[in-house]
Amino acid sequence: MTSKTDEADVAGEATGSGSGSADTLGYEQARDELIEVVRRLETGGTTLEESLALWERGEELAKVCRRWLDGARARLDAALAGESAGDDAYAASDSAATETADTAGTARTAGTAD
Repeated sequence: MTSKTDEADVAGEATGSGSGSADTLGYEQARDELIEVVRRLETGGTTLEESLALWERGEELAKVCRRWLDGARARLDAALAGESAGDDAYAASDSAATETADTAGTARTAGTAD
């Protein structure tokens, strides 16, 4: 039976990536390697051990991609929330200005009615 290290080496050799940690990869690197892993699995011609190692590597890479995408989504949500808060503040100040103008207009109208 092979060890996890041997399986990682097989997966790394199969994808041409070596035995680097998936956690240190950027999104594009992880995605590209994942595409290669899927291609190798779909093509076939690998032993059961190689296929299992490729599958495990693919799972690791998919998790890395998911973490990157989740982080990007959180950044977008935060930016959109900031814009929304800015829009709300603008609407509140615009509303206050309108109320002030309405009050001043009412006062002028009241003063001219006498």
